[in-house]
Amino acid sequence: MKILVLGAGKMGTFLTDVLCIQHEVALFDTDPKRLRFVFNTLRMTKYEEVQEFEPELVINCVTLKYTIEAFQAALPYLPKNCIISDIASVKTGLQQYYESTGMRYVSTHPMFGPTFATLDNLSTQSAIIISESDHMGKAFFKDLYGSLRLNIFEYTFDEHDETIAYSLSIPFASTLVFASVMKPQEAPGTTFKRHMDIAKGLLSEDDYLLSEILFNPYSPRQINNIRAELKVLLDIIENKDTERMQSFLKKVRKNILPPDSERK
Repeated sequence: MKILVLGAGKMGTFLTDVLCIQHEVALFDTDPKRLRFVFNTLRMTKYEEVQEFEPELVINCVTLKYTIEAFQAALPYLPKNCIISDIASVKTGLQQYYESTGMRYVSTHPMFGPTFATLDNLSTQSAIIISESDHMGKAFFKDLYGSLRLNIFEYTFDEHDETIAYSLSIPFASTLVFASVMKPQEAPGTTFKRHMDIAKGLLSEDDYLLSEILFNPYSPRQINNIRAELKVLLDIIENKDTERMQSFLKKVRKNILPPDSERK
């Protein structure tokens, strides 16, 4: 298959490396410096080159803020039978845009980032495929993500964003709040160091990606849950209420541990 990848960022180059062994792949970026380290791949910086390539599938990997803008720029140069796709972390507005183009589309979300994941072993990672997508497009990504040993889930556009608000917005917000009260120091605690490593990894991600995930319309409700639980915990701590603390810890363990692992 002839595949065009838009955007030579971390995920764009990763997918290019994965796909170029079995497919004819072109990588497009307006900055030629970002195309230096790809192999077995056509490098493109002009849309006229895209038109000549005639891709059968386009995978849009540009920064989330510019996903629709990148589609709009490339669309006039694509064959009408081309399937267009994205890997955006938040899907708000994408379904309406796709339907306005009249083209076949597939929307997915590989739920790992090159910053955190061990890319040669993704068996503990997941990917979401949007159920409203084109049948052939879904089949392609099921094969691709299956070959990477990812755990595959299928959600609607709305279900995806609600799930992401729970699985990403909560840890992102918690980590950002933790990091916001830190100051440069050496602390021997193992838990502290682990939290710091997570915070450093998170803050190495693209600022627009972090912002858009937190701007997910379902995020405020989840973050309000954090605020409510922090208020409860603070009250317990200020009153040194041992009985309530034990109840709070029991509830937390029940949330995160299998029933047979719960401490009595």
